[in-house]
Amino acid sequence: MAHCPQRRPSGDVLVGMVLTALGRRDGLTRFGGTKDRFLASLAPLIAFPLVAAFLAGLAGEARLASVQFLGTLCALLAPLVVSYELARLWGRVASWLRFATAFNWCQWAIPLVAAVALAVLTPALRGPVGPYGAFAAGIGVAGLYALWLHWFIARHGLGISVWRAILLVICVNVASAVMGIGPALLAQRVL
Repeated sequence: MAHCPQRRPSGDVLVGMVLTALGRRDGLTRFGGTKDRFLASLAPLIAFPLVAAFLAGLAGEARLASVQFLGTLCALLAPLVVSYELARLWGRVASWLRFATAFNWCQWAIPLVAAVALAVLTPALRGPVGPYGAFAAGIGVAGLYALWLHWFIARHGLGISVWRAILLVICVNVASAVMGIGPALLAQRVL
């Protein structure tokens, strides 16, 4: 009996990210639907703000670093909590772990799209609309892409209707904004 090599999860994740970012449904099959794969997708999203908070704390800005880290953590976890509750409401909990894992990993595609949009649109639009208008156009394209990507992952990752996916995207983004801004506003009042 020949030994079948196991696929490397990291390779699956990278291929899944690229395929999903390009709008291919089969990319979603590359993400595992297990707790371990979900936690692995969450770790880098939390690690970067944690390191930034630690460095800010070393620079003497412990309170500010704590507030910023908590705000970032709330904004990162809000989409997961909101999407889980909506998946539960719609009877799609069985698909949620794979959806959440794909959602977390595909967040890394958004800054890449933003960089490409800025690199292409800033020089192209600089003359007609000026540097600030070109920058705004690049950020606008990246924002629209992010909304589309979230919709795509919700629609096909959870297997829900177009309208439910739109509702999920709206709820997730509103919750993220509130949770991300809330701690900073609270800190201003308290501190």
